[in-house]
Amino acid sequence: MVEATLAIIKPDAIKAKNAGKIIDRIEKEGFEIIAIKKLHLTKNQAEAFYAIHKGKPFFNELVEFMTSGPIIVMALKKENAIKEWRDLMGATNPAEAAENTIRKLYGTNKGINATHGSDAPETAKVEIDFFFPDLQK
Repeated sequence: MVEATLAIIKPDAIKAKNAGKIIDRIEKEGFEIIAIKKLHLTKNQAEAFYAIHKGKPFFNELVEFMTSGPIIVMALKKENAIKEWRDLMGATNPAEAAENTIRKLYGTNKGINATHGSDAPETAKVEIDFFFPDLQK
């Protein structure tokens, strides 16, 4: 089934000048980038986007990290896009990620791990709408 997912290239990967490599890899793996933009999240935007994690011990650190520099957000389309993107990213902790995955190549640790991806179709819809409200209308 062709589906859409949200991908974020996080501030650490942009600061390390790995964004182009990640985008190139996304395209080489057969994803279609249906929307893309670079932005710098405000504290309010980051808190709203990660609201599901509010109250968890890492929430403030996550918000601080995600507002520490620009990010690139993309809506990706492909057969089984959610699973395919998550597989390409690799495990949340780069130390546990499979060889040649994005997080293994460009991530630093569990919190600073280069990329984000939606984890389910419902999440993907909400996340894509957050950044690209006119895309799925």
